[in-house]
Amino acid sequence: MKGIEIAKKLNISTSALRHYEAWGLVPEVERAANGYRMYTKEHEAYFQCIRAMYEGFGMELIREVMPRIIRGEALDALWLINKAQVNLHAEKETVQRTVDMLDLRELGDLPRRRDKNSYTIGEVAKEANVSASAIRHWEKEGLIGPERQQGSGFRIYSASDIRKVLVIRTVQRAVYSLDTVREVLSELDKHNVAQAKDIALQSLRYIDQALARQVRGIACLQNLLDTISNQE
Repeated sequence: MKGIEIAKKLNISTSALRHYEAWGLVPEVERAANGYRMYTKEHEAYFQCIRAMYEGFGMELIREVMPRIIRGEALDALWLINKAQVNLHAEKETVQRTVDMLDLRELGDLPRRRDKNSYTIGEVAKEANVSASAIRHWEKEGLIGPERQQGSGFRIYSASDIRKVLVIRTVQRAVYSLDTVREVLSELDKHNVAQAKDIALQSLRYIDQALARQVRGIACLQNLLDTISNQE
């Protein structure tokens, strides 16, 4: 099978096929006497799988998964994919938490922590599914300004701070712009949650779409595994 035939089916260039080959994402390709690559049905299944998984999982994960498939470590590959789906689910929960907090009339009704008035940076990080270092960075950028305990100087976060951290995280992951984050927080300070909620809802829709793309990629991976099994 010629590379140009596979490339045409997948609507990509033959150079893309060679890149995947050079990265070790497909089994070794034999050459004919004239030097041309001789692709098999199995190679085609690998290429199809790479293209199908790219939209839902990204190339970084593909570069971890495909070499394991080649080495016969299918279960290890599947667990990596499972972890990516767990992470996507966690992302959905965090963004949904952002929407829920934006819908709260009283921030004292913070879900899961109604008995508390103040929070440590570790608790805020856990609530928002971010690192403490990210929260400190946003503080340096002037995006949040927690109070400090007298004497110890430890940061004290309120329910309002948690909501801001959730909004910052969601908006920054959606648009990557601190200027937009500042704009959204400015509106939030004026009790206008519309812009922040719109971005969060857009993020939820994107996550739902990502899940559908991941499922399509997994279906193609199963086809690859079946093709490999039939070759054995």
